[in-house]
Amino acid sequence: MKNSPPDLPSPKAPAESADQLLRRLEWTVLRRLDGLLQGDYRTLLRGTGMDLADLREYQHHDDVRHIDWNVTARLQQPHVRVFTEDREMSAWFLLDLSPSMDFGSGEQRKRHVLTDFVAVLARMLTRHGNRVGALLYGAGVDAAIPACGGRHHVLHLLHTLQTRPEAESAGPTRLHELLASAAKLVRRRSTVFVVSDFITEAGWEKPLGQLAQRHEVVAVRLLDPLELELPDLGLIPIRDAETGEQLLVDTHDAGFRKRFARIAAQREAELRQTLARAGVDTLELSTDDDLVNAIMRFADLRKQRSRSSSGRAAAGRLPAHLRRTA
Repeated sequence: MKNSPPDLPSPKAPAESADQLLRRLEWTVLRRLDGLLQGDYRTLLRGTGMDLADLREYQHHDDVRHIDWNVTARLQQPHVRVFTEDREMSAWFLLDLSPSMDFGSGEQRKRHVLTDFVAVLARMLTRHGNRVGALLYGAGVDAAIPACGGRHHVLHLLHTLQTRPEAESAGPTRLHELLASAAKLVRRRSTVFVVSDFITEAGWEKPLGQLAQRHEVVAVRLLDPLELELPDLGLIPIRDAETGEQLLVDTHDAGFRKRFARIAAQREAELRQTLARAGVDTLELSTDDDLVNAIMRFADLRKQRSRSSSGRAAAGRLPAHLRRTA
């Protein structure tokens, strides 16, 4: 793979350097997350595996998935495996940097939100000894940053994002190409963040589900309020960032605004259902949202799902003779 294609325009100098950006986010976002999460980053991130540490007798509230049935049959007493978590992990960011990511109706573009999110998560991971890598998609998958650790590596990743030219209109985004590339490149089980607005050609659903079978996948979906509902701005030109097509629309027409909102709501519902069917967790980031609040909402969701899945597993897998003793 190569870096930015030669026909892309020269990048503009970033408003702040990678080091300045990371320092700002460490002060304004990571410090707040440290206090709110109280160091429990396992809510957001999980290790790649578990090491067997010991065996002991089954106790009430133990996870029944850890019962060692061979030892239980031999000793005629339920025993469970005790594990220590392998905390070292690799995380990969699959970054959609197609033209639609340069849209923003307020002070921030979706691309800026993407950069801030990557900076926060990458630093959160690397300062706990983990590694991060990235695949970048513009008009196609055109850059790969190998997974490494350390603050210097995070700065390299941010510098690459900041100095990367805006993608030119080159037809619809093909998210399935990014997902397929990740499936070939990322061999070791990892946490994979698919960061995109999911404005893309069809055909990405199956590759996403296949990726989720091997890795822990989180869909980080970026959106802007103007993509969901149009205000009354009168007659305005609207340009499709993906294709370059332009239309003149009358937002003063209440019927048009209602149809726009209805279609947008339908797309929202279908997208959320598709992500749920793929078996991935979803973090939604809006250009007008607070990054800390969004991450905390995601952390709460992960806690709820963890508790509910443990409860279902205990109810569904505990044999009758163990239910009587529990």
